Amino acid sequence: MGDMVAESMEKNLDLSCFEEMDPSLAEGHHIFYEREVPFELRSAEGSEAPQEVGALEAIKVKILIHGDDSNPTSVRCELSSETNLFFYYYHELDEAGFRHLQEGQKLMVDFSEYAAVLLRMLNHCIKEPHSHLAVFVMHRDGSARLDFIQNMEYKFVELLSCQFQACSEELVRQQITYRYNVVKVCDFHVSFRWGSRTVKARIVDAVDVQ
Repeated sequence: MGDMVAESMEKNLDLSCFEEMDPSLAEGHHIFYEREVPFELRSAEGSEAPQEVGALEAIKVKILIHGDDSNPTSVRCELSSETNLFFYYYHELDEAGFRHLQEGQKLMVDFSEYAAVLLRMLNHCIKEPHSHLAVFVMHRDGSARLDFIQNMEYKFVELLSCQFQACSEELVRQQITYRYNVVKVCDFHVSFRWGSRTVKARIVDAVDVQ
């Protein structure tokens, strides 16, 4: 009986509803990929070359798709940081934008494969950080560039370069509010689970006494 009461109470805490409040999904996108990836963060001043060596930081990467995974209408990539809540950049392409990227960088994949290509490159940076690098170069005007680089021992080869833009202050504010609310609910959920064990133990004791 104690187990049934605790399980019934816990089922009423539906955390999935908070996923629908994610500002990233407001325009009809769905999450294709979400992981923390080691990035090398560099700053550039105007037209000057970026720093030679940047700071290594775990960046949360979220790939979002609008439409079907196999036939997307747009692919969006969002970057955020747990250490700097105001760090929020995005990269988004539709098929026309991808065609421009494809021609400029001589990519041998179609737009339908673009999200999967990003996923593979990000996972390489996680699994093989010494040979696969994600270098993120930020400019004062809010523009940025993500370079996927492979260390071939004798030289560095740039595999793909993606243009990013800092999110608007309004979107950053929405994201901070959303993340704060999720943390509060998760903390409450942990406290509830601990408390439910205590309640369950008391219910079992009461049943045993009867």
